[in-house]
Amino acid sequence: MRLAGKKALVTGGNSGIGRGIVRRFLNEGATVVFNGRDETKGNETLEEMQAINAETAFYAADLSDDTQAEALVEFAANHMAGLDIVVNNAGYGGFRSAITKDDSPKKRWDHLRGGNLDSGYFVSSYALPHLAKSGKGAIVNTTSTATWHGNWGLYCIAKAGVEGMVRALANEGTAYKVRVNGVSPGWIDTSVQDDDISARPGETESWAGDVSLIDDGRMGTPREIAAATLFLASDEASFITGQTLIVDGGLMTIDYPSREMLQENGLKLKSR
Repeated sequence: MRLAGKKALVTGGNSGIGRGIVRRFLNEGATVVFNGRDETKGNETLEEMQAINAETAFYAADLSDDTQAEALVEFAANHMAGLDIVVNNAGYGGFRSAITKDDSPKKRWDHLRGGNLDSGYFVSSYALPHLAKSGKGAIVNTTSTATWHGNWGLYCIAKAGVEGMVRALANEGTAYKVRVNGVSPGWIDTSVQDDDISARPGETESWAGDVSLIDDGRMGTPREIAAATLFLASDEASFITGQTLIVDGGLMTIDYPSREMLQENGLKLKSR
């Protein structure tokens, strides 16, 4: 019960990584308000989560809208009579962004920035006064290893902004005893809905060896991102702020152009 008595707001919590975070926080003793844009999906998730804690609540909002973000924070703080933790997980990539090839550069940028960067800024800004009252407030932003890959275009730019926001808000938050950190997921199989990692469906051969250095190159699970988020949100990370933790199974350490050479000469080059 590492979050016993804590009051947490999780954005983008009605599916995938966010859903995994909500479930883990509830199982660790927190009271949670979670958000999503899809009200139907949110209410389905709410029914499941209330079986863990009846005080759990869902609030539908598009957080790229400043006024909706403010309303969400006020709802959460009022519902739980305070706020200790905020997880800015809301966001989407190009495949889910509804952007078309005919959209103008401005429309593309407004959309990707709004859903991924503006949302976290708005929520954090309105949440800071409430978190300050906690005395041990924490913000955790979900970023992405896409920040290292230019081929992800506007998504990687927006997520790089999220990582910059981690450091900026960490400095601002020190005056209020609010810590701010980030979790940077690699390839995550968001279709996994069970806490048990063994429930993960097998990947196709095209993924093998390409998405991590561990466990036959498998993808990660929401449960594993939730575990990292839990640590940074908890008092166990009380001396950590302004940091981004990469959770990608070692993907970022893989030197793809050298793989063939390493496989041929590995015994000559490795330390053992």
